[in-house]
Amino acid sequence: MDLRSLDLGALELLVGVDDQGSLSAAARACGIAQPNASRSIARLERQLGVPLLKRATAGSKLTPYGTVLVHWARRTVDDATRLLDVASGLHVDHTAELTVGASMTVAEHLLPRWLGTFRSRFPEVTVHLRVQNSSTVFVSLANDACDLGFVESPTVPSKLCSTVVARDRLVLVVPPEHAWTRRRREVTAEELAATGLLVREPGSGTRTTLDEALSEYRRAEPLLELGSSAAIRTSVAAGVGPAVLSTLAIADDARSGTVRTVDVAGLDLSRSLRAVWRPPRELTGPAADLVRIAKADIR
Repeated sequence: MDLRSLDLGALELLVGVDDQGSLSAAARACGIAQPNASRSIARLERQLGVPLLKRATAGSKLTPYGTVLVHWARRTVDDATRLLDVASGLHVDHTAELTVGASMTVAEHLLPRWLGTFRSRFPEVTVHLRVQNSSTVFVSLANDACDLGFVESPTVPSKLCSTVVARDRLVLVVPPEHAWTRRRREVTAEELAATGLLVREPGSGTRTTLDEALSEYRRAEPLLELGSSAAIRTSVAAGVGPAVLSTLAIADDARSGTVRTVDVAGLDLSRSLRAVWRPPRELTGPAADLVRIAKADIR
């Protein structure tokens, strides 16, 4: 067999059968039609001279020959993918651009540090940042309006790929003289739900996380809806009312005593902050570089 006739796409399908459990699932994962996938595998079998798949009405499985060869197919596909990644990095020029959509909390408290590191390593890449709530980031990705997103929403649309880059926690914050700061027993989740709060707008990851955490309780109407954590934090400090905000957003105010944090019994408000992007699953180029920087930042 001539090396030049080796079909990398067919090898990717073979690996897909091993990973996905069937040729049809592998074809879907590779984004090709089932008949075309069958023809590619059949052609590879003729070239290699051994049967790779055992075909049945219930689906296709690897033969013993296929099980041996898929190991080498995987290495070949992985090496080819790395070759393409390296080649992509070599031709990044001074016109390279990356558009990032980020939710408020990430944009205010994490992205400045990540982008500073990114800028020092990749000065040739121009970054455009759009600060939006999590729902709007999802829409921007779907509409090709940005290349990469960072969100704090507890769920991600199924058509998008994602990875966790950081974690934080929401906490109840109140004005310094609020009655809850003088209680000996903890505030309950039911009490919190029944209290009018300063909240972010619908679509915000912070709002969604809180709403899901309190979904089993009867909720009071919001005291006020505001468009940023900074506005809510200032309002809490001014005595307008309590709120639930990220620990990232209230750290300085809590240390200075401008606001006070109050424990809520039995309520888990921890959450994951995610990078999100359109398929394919394997992220490459400047977007992949920025995600690696975010994941390496463990402060």
